[in-house]
Amino acid sequence: MATLARWDPLRELARWQQQIGRLIAEQPEFGESVGWTPAADVYEDDESYVIRFDLAGVDPKDVEIRFENGVLTIKGERKLEKEEKKENYHRVERSYGAFSRAFTLPGSVDAEKTKAESKNGVLIVTVPKKSEAKPKTIQVRVG
Repeated sequence: MATLARWDPLRELARWQQQIGRLIAEQPEFGESVGWTPAADVYEDDESYVIRFDLAGVDPKDVEIRFENGVLTIKGERKLEKEEKKENYHRVERSYGAFSRAFTLPGSVDAEKTKAESKNGVLIVTVPKKSEAKPKTIQVRVG
């Protein structure tokens, strides 16, 4: 003989509240660093590979650029500004914390000549190609 159970909407609501409470408890505290990933554009021309990173608010001295075993790695940190006493914040959407991006480049690059510059919150890393890897135009005579 089957037993029928009554549907209790309040019990269902309590179950949902518990699940939402668990999700909120697992979230980091306000202002806690959870890290972020800066956007990057990667392109190639005849002379080099160029990677541009959006690093607004990151001090260039807080960025490390390393090229090892064919992998270009950029690490750094955007620090949370502690000026809450002066401002009446209603919302904080900018991401803070440490970041790390890695890009594998072909063996045809000249890592020793890698250059980096920071301009208006954009880090531009240029890795030149070795001369033998650059495209060559050969004139062929017909006739």
